[in-house]
Amino acid sequence: MKFMLIRRADASTENGAMPSQEMLADMAAYNQRMIEAGVFLSGDGLHPTSEGCLIRFEKGEPTIIPGPLSPASERIAGYSVLEASSLQAAIEWAQQWPTQDADGNVTLELRRYFSLEDFEPGAGIEQHRNLARVPDAMNVHVAFPGTCREAMQFYADVTGGQLECLLTYAETPAAEHSPTALHDRIIHASLNLRGRRLMGADMAADCYTPPQGVEVQLEYQDTEQAARTFAQLAEGGRIIMPFEATFWSPGFGMTVDRFGVGWMVNVASGNCPLATEGDSP
Repeated sequence: MKFMLIRRADASTENGAMPSQEMLADMAAYNQRMIEAGVFLSGDGLHPTSEGCLIRFEKGEPTIIPGPLSPASERIAGYSVLEASSLQAAIEWAQQWPTQDADGNVTLELRRYFSLEDFEPGAGIEQHRNLARVPDAMNVHVAFPGTCREAMQFYADVTGGQLECLLTYAETPAAEHSPTALHDRIIHASLNLRGRRLMGADMAADCYTPPQGVEVQLEYQDTEQAARTFAQLAEGGRIIMPFEATFWSPGFGMTVDRFGVGWMVNVASGNCPLATEGDSP
C-alpha cells in the first residue's frame, strides 16, 4: 500500500524559517532508515504559501488567490511517500518522526493512496485501467560472470541503496539442476533505489555475455554528488565520456565500471531541449 505522510504547516514554516543542521541530519537519518527498510519512495519540503497560491474554480472558471494562505495549520509544509504493508505499519513509521522538528510539536497527517481496485467497475475506471498499461516500474537486470555479489555490494556502497536480496543457487530448487561450481554464486540480487531496482545474477561461463549497447542511468539533482558517484563507478573501469557540463545538463558522464557494466550519470535539468515537445504549457 502507498501512503502520503503530510507534515502540516505552522507559523514557523509559514514565516520561511529554515530547519537547523541538527534537524536536517535527523531527518536524513530517518529517511535512510526507511530507505533501508524499502519503505521510503520520495519526499520533499515546500516553500511557504506566501510563494504559492490557490486556484479556485466556480462554475468552471478559475480564480487565482495569491498567498499567504491561512490558517497555517490547514496547509502543507512537506510530505513523504511511503510504501507499507498496512496502515498500522505506516503509522509505526510516522511515530518515529524526528523530535528535533519544532521541538516535537508537529502535526502529521497520514493518507492512503487510492488504487484502481478501490473503484466500482465502469467505463470511467476502464479508461484509467487503459492508462495502467504503463508498468508500475521499469527495473534493470544485469548478468555477471561470477562477480555479482561483489558488484552489487559495491553498487550499494556507491549509491546508498538497500541491498535487499543476495540469493545463491544453493538456496533455491535450482541447485539440483546447476553445476556445483555455481552453488555459491548469486541467482538473484536486488538493490532498491527509492523503489526502483537494479537486479543481477551470475551466469555459467558458457551462458555469460558481457553487456553491450546498454547502460544503467542514474539521475541526480546535485552536481557534486553526481560527480562523486561517477568517479567511484569509473575507478578501475573505463571512461567513455568524462563527467562535465553538456548542452542538456550541468553534469553528465559515461563509464564502464570494473565489472563490465555501463553507466550514465546525469544531473537533471529543466532546460533539456530534447524533452520539450508535448510538454504542458
